[in-house]
Amino acid sequence: MRAAILTITEADFTVTSPLTAVSAEDQAKTRAIVPVSMKAYDADFQGFSDALGASFSRYGFAVIADHGLDQGLIDAAVGDAKAFFALPEDVKRQYHQPGTGGARGLTPFGVEAAKGAKAVDLKEFWHTGRELPQGHPYRQYMRDNVWPTEIEGFRQHVYGLYEGLDELGRRILKAIARYLKLDDAYFEDKVQLGNSVLRLLHYPPIPADAEGVRAGAHEDINVITLLLGAEEAGLQLKDSDGEWLDIAPPPGALVVNIGDMLQRLVNHVLPSTTHRVVNPAPERRGFARYSTPFFLHFNPDFPIETLPSTITAENPDRYAGKTILAEDFLTERLKEIRLI
Repeated sequence: MRAAILTITEADFTVTSPLTAVSAEDQAKTRAIVPVSMKAYDADFQGFSDALGASFSRYGFAVIADHGLDQGLIDAAVGDAKAFFALPEDVKRQYHQPGTGGARGLTPFGVEAAKGAKAVDLKEFWHTGRELPQGHPYRQYMRDNVWPTEIEGFRQHVYGLYEGLDELGRRILKAIARYLKLDDAYFEDKVQLGNSVLRLLHYPPIPADAEGVRAGAHEDINVITLLLGAEEAGLQLKDSDGEWLDIAPPPGALVVNIGDMLQRLVNHVLPSTTHRVVNPAPERRGFARYSTPFFLHFNPDFPIETLPSTITAENPDRYAGKTILAEDFLTERLKEIRLI
């Protein structure tokens, strides 16, 4: 199915049908992901929460402008990622840890696949996770980070970005809690030591006869994902009518989407939407694509059990009697995508 065209302005994300010109009035009646500015977070928290929640309810995705992250740090971390992936294959492979589910370090090209996909994804990636002190009980779930010695400043930049995205994600969850009519701090003690990971993604240039796509259609495992903009296009979400919509955040914005763990907790009131990264147009096949998703997770021992407030006659409990720990949920899904 051909994807719809996404037109971006400072005011909104507007999706239109291919080759169809629409007026501003008509655009307002069609699909539109309207960016929500973090500047409104302190000025009008209720309004921010309502707008963010409405976007998540409709698409499972939202766009956040004025995110406040240090652009210099972002640029440094992305630059370090490009430098690492440019290293010789035998050097990169030193940072691969087989049998660990790709939790830390390098997952080589052609390993991960979308659930049920026949072909592997055309990507490689690096994972950085939370650092815990010696003796912490969660260390049984979280491996030590590894750091490439070939790239000066890698640890400082990448873990700095990890911490920035972790903090921003927790602020966003407060707004989600407000939208769901929970206590604003509902998520705080459930994610503050979550098994979250920052993924540095590299999609190499695509040969004309490539089998598979950069990232097959999938839903994210975690609570929410924060994705900074990529230089190359390709990200698409699947709308409720089955049409694929192109998503590309404007400069200074990030894309946030609901993951399966949160969808399960809230009984699908907020959907975890299928998305993918398609291969580029022929004229862009020779260009690599880089992106930096941050997968925010619950604490490993958090029991994912349907929130009573999300159970109604019209939306009965989809997971009655099926409580599962966050770590067990993660392990099940990692097996499905061939990482363990």
